Amino acid sequence: MKLEQIYPELEEIKNEIRSLKILIIQSRQTPKQIVSLRGALKGIKVSEEDIEEAKKSVFKLAFTSDFKRS
Repeated sequence: MKLEQIYPELEEIKNEIRSLKILIIQSRQTPKQIVSLRGALKGIKVSEEDIEEAKKSVFKLAFTSDFKRS
């Protein structure tokens, strides 16, 4: 490889590392506060149909015809 090819690639890697450093610093600065959901759904009834619908929503791939098990 020639120097003209290496320098742009090194500059790109340098920029990516700088971006990653910023992301890491930002993620450490924001404190994660745990939110309690206790009592949030008080009085709500969940049926089997609701549970099945939620499963299909979460596991969309498993419920599609394109899904092939290996």
